[in-house]
Amino acid sequence: MTMTLLERLGEDLKQALKAKDAVRVSTLRLARAALHNTEIQRGRPLTDEEAQEVLRLEARRRKEAIEAFRRAGREEMAHREELELAVLLEYLPTPLSEEELRRIVQEAIQRLGASTERDVGRVIGAVMREVRGRAEGRDVERLVREALGSRP
Repeated sequence: MTMTLLERLGEDLKQALKAKDAVRVSTLRLARAALHNTEIQRGRPLTDEEAQEVLRLEARRRKEAIEAFRRAGREEMAHREELELAVLLEYLPTPLSEEELRRIVQEAIQRLGASTERDVGRVIGAVMREVRGRAEGRDVERLVREALGSRP
């Protein structure tokens, strides 16, 4: 039987505590707290897909914090956020490369027979269903608009 994402986080937290890995311990505790809070809000346990969505949001927050700290000249804080981001990314599917995403966009355009600016929404929807969790929506939109020759 495979472990759920929440079970895996719990087991990994135990290992990090034993290894005295402070960054990993604090990151996993924060991640578990975010997941727990979301479960409370929804009033039910999360599926693995929902848990990944929460972790994606946490990872996005780390990326934004890294940028903000760098702009403020706080390199040591940016480095800490990068370490936390690396831990979170271990629990998420590997993001698609730009090349892979372009191929998926082209396939969706061909499959849907899209050719004009009016087709952008349909293509984005189709691509997002296929790449859920492995690509950012803004990247999908940018590539679809490029492929269909429309401007944002």
